Amino acid sequence: MNIRSRNKVSADFNMSSMTDIVFLLLIFFMLASTLVTVNAIDVLLPKAGGKTENKGVISVSISKEGDYYIDADKVAFNQLENSLLTKMSSTKEGSLVIRGDQESPYKNIMQVIDIANRNKIKMILAVKGQ
Repeated sequence: MNIRSRNKVSADFNMSSMTDIVFLLLIFFMLASTLVTVNAIDVLLPKAGGKTENKGVISVSISKEGDYYIDADKVAFNQLENSLLTKMSSTKEGSLVIRGDQESPYKNIMQVIDIANRNKIKMILAVKGQ
């Protein structure tokens, strides 16, 4: 008697379940990346092009009123250098992001740049993308 099984196992691989998982991961990471916020005060940045890396970054923000902030902590200018060096000592190969309001005096931004140059700190001038 020649009895054959009606249910044969298929050796084909179905990619539909794999693509579903990839799309779910893509949606998850897109949503998670929008929830990440910068630990700094809100200033209006000037516009420019280009991209920067974000490794061991400490942010110095300068408001249009001339107030200085390290990350989100307000600091008087005469204590800015000491506070900045204290924060930079905790991060190896860190960089300084200078976030000056577009209406803040140029002199204030240059003072922070001078502090960074004196202490040989890598710095990035933050601008708004185009």
